[in-house]
Amino acid sequence: MNTHLVALQLMAAQGCLGAFDTLYHHELTEALPQRATARRELAIHATRASIYALLFIGLACWEWHGVFAILLLAIFAVEIVLTLWDFVIEDRTRLLPATERVIHTVLAINGGAFIMLLVLQFPDWFARATNMVWNPQGWLSVFLVACGLGVGLSGLRDALAALRLGRHKNGDSAPPLSFDTCKRTVLVTGATGFIGQNLVRALLRDGHGVIALSRQPKQAAWTFDGQVRCIDSMEALSPDTRVDVVVNLAGARILGPRWSAARKEALRRSRIGLTRQLTSWIAQARHKPFLLLNASAIGYYGIQRIGDGTALDEASPPQPIFMSDLCREWEETAREAAQYGVQVECMRFGLVLGMGGALPMMLLPILLGVGGRLGSGRQWLSWIHVDDVVRGMAHRWQQALGSGAPGTGATNFTAPECVTQSEFSRVAARTWRRPSFMPTPGWPMRIALGEQADLLLEGQRVAPRRLQREGFVFRYPTLAQALQSLR
Repeated sequence: MNTHLVALQLMAAQGCLGAFDTLYHHELTEALPQRATARRELAIHATRASIYALLFIGLACWEWHGVFAILLLAIFAVEIVLTLWDFVIEDRTRLLPATERVIHTVLAINGGAFIMLLVLQFPDWFARATNMVWNPQGWLSVFLVACGLGVGLSGLRDALAALRLGRHKNGDSAPPLSFDTCKRTVLVTGATGFIGQNLVRALLRDGHGVIALSRQPKQAAWTFDGQVRCIDSMEALSPDTRVDVVVNLAGARILGPRWSAARKEALRRSRIGLTRQLTSWIAQARHKPFLLLNASAIGYYGIQRIGDGTALDEASPPQPIFMSDLCREWEETAREAAQYGVQVECMRFGLVLGMGGALPMMLLPILLGVGGRLGSGRQWLSWIHVDDVVRGMAHRWQQALGSGAPGTGATNFTAPECVTQSEFSRVAARTWRRPSFMPTPGWPMRIALGEQADLLLEGQRVAPRRLQREGFVFRYPTLAQALQSLR
């Protein structure tokens, strides 16, 4: 049996498993680069990734003889220590989902197997003259080199994220925010999402009680250090429970697989279905909440023709396309709560900028030095800083307290400054001192995403008219200020 060849085959399996773990868990479901608490874990991942990049490429085409064999054992020893440290940090900072624990176990077993095979190879390699001997293994070596390059890029991504999180932690934080002079009980759906986490922490700092509705209540309890009551369905909430304010932020991620009929139904169910459950609970509640803040999006207005600079306000009509229909139906369902004496306010969010959400992925090409315009680059991009989102919610809350008779309303949650996508790339590149020159054509996205590509290649110039009329003061009115706060 060729021990070296079998070890390389196990390394190839390690590369496949590691890629799945990184993309599915670290990026998609757990979103580690967006978690302030994951900074140390990301730093460990970056160091391990650089080691794996060296091992994948170095072992793919070379045999390590003599002193280099000792160096190889030392590298494996460092990797084992880092892996154990990573396990400790993970258990201290987050609750791992079951699938991630299984993948980590399989990775550990597989990694131990290929390390053991290379250790068995060690006496033969150590006995030879010190040299790096060229010994490629055909397509297997090509695949391992590709794995090495991929894990190296992943490590760079994690290192940049760890640095950014470190700067954000040490930077200026948002000032204390007052929602109400009375201490209230607030039901928050989507509490573990990007906006939800920022809102819940602001509510807790202001002394309010929070009930978090989450599909993963254990994860939610872990996220908020046990300071919130966590439920997994509205059936778990008794009609006798006193809830003063409901903030409905739940909804499946809009960007993802193509909008097939099944995908569209899943998006409707996660928004409209859950909102209907909320209004049904409100109908039965002994103590009615005085306010429902319901998420929506500027997708309500559909798409705006490239070159059209008309500012859209809350009175602008929707369009007969899916993204517009989804938001309209969502808002109509939420407004049903008004018949029970609840003030219903629909929050039409633009692109929310912060240490989570879409921004980290948007910044990745810019941080790597290959940013630039997307499609024409002339599509409008209406945005808002996450701090202003939470402050805007507090403003809507205070306005509802002083409004007297309950009713319904809609508010555009966007900053006063609207930019084009190419302007966004230029400002971001200047903020992070990177070039912005690499255009990305739109047609591949049209082919891959279909109708969903409109979210990236079309846009809307949306103005926060209602907030401005009411005298709301934005903390980050310009894009340069907003991005500078997130460096």
